[in-house]
Amino acid sequence: MSETGANRTIIILGCGRVGAQLAYLLDRDGHTVTIIDQDVEAFRRLRPGFRGTIVAGDGLDEDLLIRVGIETADAFIALTDGDNHNIMASQMAKHVHSVPIVISQIKDPLRGEVYEALGVESVSPTILGADRIREMMGSS
Repeated sequence: MSETGANRTIIILGCGRVGAQLAYLLDRDGHTVTIIDQDVEAFRRLRPGFRGTIVAGDGLDEDLLIRVGIETADAFIALTDGDNHNIMASQMAKHVHSVPIVISQIKDPLRGEVYEALGVESVSPTILGADRIREMMGSS
């Protein structure tokens, strides 16, 4: 279970390396996890024992999102390789379905301000990686 003890219903869009690892960790913490990816082969990245739901399809498909429970989801996390896809899906989750927690991966850090203006929390592996390497070098 999570630190708060609350079981959350979480939808993850994108079963790449980050999405698969996050799905595993959240599932292990006791959350109800659904992971969506267009590429069925992507689900092979999920660790054995993953108890969540896997759904092949496009995370911008309104019918698919409703079928997987976006209207009652506690969190939506967009982790595809495409920044545009992530922001569109995140906006749908936040503004159309009123999902309380919406987080989107952004590969191009220059787009961060756009995400912020749209009211979507974002994480940039590019910025996190560069910052960590800088720390490891003793610079700050």
